[in-house]
Amino acid sequence: MKRFLSLFAILFLLLQIPAGRVRASAENGQYAVADARDVWFYGQADESKGLFLLPYTYYVRVISEGEIFSFVEYQDSSDGYKPITGYCLREQLTYVDFVPARPYLKKRITLTYTIDTGAGVGNGSFNNMERTVCFYGAFSSGTAPYYYVYADGVFDYVPAVEPVTYDLNTDYVKPATGETDPPPAAENKGVNGMQIALICVLCGAAAVVAFFVIRGKKPPAPNREED
Repeated sequence: MKRFLSLFAILFLLLQIPAGRVRASAENGQYAVADARDVWFYGQADESKGLFLLPYTYYVRVISEGEIFSFVEYQDSSDGYKPITGYCLREQLTYVDFVPARPYLKKRITLTYTIDTGAGVGNGSFNNMERTVCFYGAFSSGTAPYYYVYADGVFDYVPAVEPVTYDLNTDYVKPATGETDPPPAAENKGVNGMQIALICVLCGAAAVVAFFVIRGKKPPAPNREED
């Protein structure tokens, strides 16, 4: 009987394990979020070598931490983007202990070029050209705004004609209760594959124990007075 109680106790505890967010591992590396609108991505460990401002609420993957600068990677190879390594000020990053579902901003913008030919010949069919590029972040030179973009194997700056809008991440924001995990409504309460496998093993073990317990029972001794 004690064996049955122990098995059912373990089974109950396993069912209470939530299938929450994926935790950061050594393979994935640690992620840190730009929790401010002025977090720079630097080409070198030098504050005068800023390439662009990281998109607000998006992440970098931390390769190694330093006392002042952290060596990081931004973006991956999907959707036409290319990973880029650089540096961020360690104190400007907010480190998290999970793998974000949407770490990098995927935002493609279309550039339109107009060629002024004056009173030249032709009907001007190719005077207006469009090109789509991958947006990495904003930059400014004096009062002139620019975007740091990538296309066809080349990184470069283009004039910022209009603001780039995008959805913000909120997965790193702690609720008012101080808990790190998302609110219960957004939490996955399902049973994961590992839990199912352990439940099956425990059920099989319980059946084997029950078989031997029943088989090992002796029949009750006969009443001598009745004989």
